[in-house]
Amino acid sequence: MIRSTFCRFAALMVMATSVWTHMSMISPCPRYNSLGVGCPALPRGQTIDYNESSPIASGGVALQPFCKYATPWPTPAARWTAGQSITVDFAEYGSEHDGGMCEWSLSYDNGTSFVVINRVLGRCFFDAQNNHVFNYTFTLPANVPGSDSAIFAWSWVNAMGNREFYMNCADVVIDGTSESFSGPQMTVLNYPGYPSVPEFMGNYSTGLEYYNNAPTITVYAKANQTTTSTTTSMSADPPQSSPPSTMT
Repeated sequence: MIRSTFCRFAALMVMATSVWTHMSMISPCPRYNSLGVGCPALPRGQTIDYNESSPIASGGVALQPFCKYATPWPTPAARWTAGQSITVDFAEYGSEHDGGMCEWSLSYDNGTSFVVINRVLGRCFFDAQNNHVFNYTFTLPANVPGSDSAIFAWSWVNAMGNREFYMNCADVVIDGTSESFSGPQMTVLNYPGYPSVPEFMGNYSTGLEYYNNAPTITVYAKANQTTTSTTTSMSADPPQSSPPSTMT
């Protein structure tokens, strides 16, 4: 009995450690997130993700595909209007790994491509006074297209620790009249098939060139019409033996 109780306690501690080790978006609610706020019902056949703060790639190994999960929520996690102010919340008990590069992006083609709508580069999760930041408020561009099946993504390259790439995705409805929107393509680093960057070691411009030189892409209200200024493209699944992208 004592051994059984200890084993259950140990298992819970391992789960707690894995959940609170890193950062996780909680609102709008990412797919299957156990900490999410206002989450829709799970899609049929799916289970709650109790390791939602884990990276999708670590040490050069792909652990999960982009967005972590391919099946969207059956109903949207949020409804926004183009041009409105939105707030993105993060769990307050994770480790910020000394900051790093954060981007927030939208996909209109089921995760094939993501166009950036906001960035915090260098010391994401910290303000100028070195205080922790667990929510970001910014304006959704007024000219993003409307969609009843857009994907809103947060991606992060951590400054300190194992070389990892994080990504959470929420399914959202956007009300808008624009037919297209152009902006930088989401930068992917430390994921197989993409460039890798070392620990920042206090140099918060590490890897900045990949963000500054990200190709401009155009997304459209109708899916499968994304265009890009280069041949660079993204896949919702891990790349298969593809060469590193230069992201130029």
